[in-house]
Amino acid sequence: MKFMALLALPCILSAAQPARIEVTEKGTGWPVPLVELRTTHHTRFLTDNNGVVAIDSPELLGRLVWFDVLSPGYEAPKDGFGYRGARFDLQPGKTFKIEVNRASIARRLGRITGAGIFAESQKLGRDLDWRESGVFGQDSVQNAVYAGKMFWVWGDTTIASYPLGIFNGTAATTEIAPLKTFEPPLKLNLNYFTDGKDAPRGVADIPGEGPTWITGFTTLPDKSGRERLVASYVKIKPPLEPYRWGLCVWNDEKALFESVKVLWTKSEATPKQPHLPEGHPAFMADEAGKKWLLFGNPLPKFKCPATFEDWQNPSTWQELHPQESLRSAGDRNVKPHSGSVAYNAFRKRWVTVFMEHFGKPSVFGEVWYAEADSTTGPWGTAVKILSHDNYTFYNPRLHPEFTPTNSPILLFEGTYTKDFADRPHPTPRFEYNQVMYRLDLDEPRLREAQQP
Repeated sequence: MKFMALLALPCILSAAQPARIEVTEKGTGWPVPLVELRTTHHTRFLTDNNGVVAIDSPELLGRLVWFDVLSPGYEAPKDGFGYRGARFDLQPGKTFKIEVNRASIARRLGRITGAGIFAESQKLGRDLDWRESGVFGQDSVQNAVYAGKMFWVWGDTTIASYPLGIFNGTAATTEIAPLKTFEPPLKLNLNYFTDGKDAPRGVADIPGEGPTWITGFTTLPDKSGRERLVASYVKIKPPLEPYRWGLCVWNDEKALFESVKVLWTKSEATPKQPHLPEGHPAFMADEAGKKWLLFGNPLPKFKCPATFEDWQNPSTWQELHPQESLRSAGDRNVKPHSGSVAYNAFRKRWVTVFMEHFGKPSVFGEVWYAEADSTTGPWGTAVKILSHDNYTFYNPRLHPEFTPTNSPILLFEGTYTKDFADRPHPTPRFEYNQVMYRLDLDEPRLREAQQP
């Protein structure tokens, strides 16, 4: 009996090994994260940042299995019945490959925040040195270069221990240009500000009811020449109602934001908030060489002289009037909702990536690209670069600091979430997290946006 048990041992060990499926982009061979493989009994597997899933379900191993292949911007070829997918004889320990076509102009590099970024690979013995941060979800990034580092700030943050996580902003630092390559797999090590137990903590616990949201995050010199890390803050009460706006400054010793000025409080006398410093700021110099700070989300709505003192003085702010919509390549109006602008040396123009307001097929998941000779426009033809089917991708943020000055590569990220969509199933691990994309500005499909 012992001899028979020893003979059976290799089979038992083999059966315990997952099958490996790799998903790559046709033409480049790049791994594709955020690809859902769905079985005929609706078990869902999601590729990690390596484009890998580990199939360990006992009812699937050793069997011929069909997988529907679904992914925003990527498609598997159709079979004779119109199904997009692949079928494998799933043997334990074996590797299987799926090649998908990229339909979107933007290329997905991977997920930046959240848990299990390499979870599927780790099941297969790879990337075991990847360190989990304790963050499970993060909303709407803000970035600024400060003290020789890239500072990152996010809004509401999900953690493992309770659905209501951190609601006073979380923050981290990296190198200013933290990516060694602009190809997947994406590995971005974020150094979070933590509490005494090495867990991420809030950095904007500004007094007042409800969460604190940070926006308009940037650095400015004060009159002594000292660099100051500044932002606007918004206090929120249920359901999502802003009731106070103010300005805050980073305290280096305490490693947190402190309020320095209240700009608006909701009341019967002042029920509607004025234009305030929000969104992703951008710097520009006028013809006389004077430096200005632009605020808008995405297109600039007002500007102020780029000093710490003027930022605090609303009398120096000048209101701008951006166009309400852009014309698309299909000759229809596209209304921007959120996004960012930056000057691009490769194009020698200002560029923007923005989410459309009430787009199709997704209400808040259609992402566009456009260019202009001036920050105030007019902005030219908009070209759609990314689309989602009943899912949201909001507050896209450009990362011009990450790439060399004259590079044709433009990077951006945004919040991938089921919020504001029509009751979709949340995507495991990716839900309510930041996903980064690459846009190649020499891509022929962008030509309509690049006309003078």
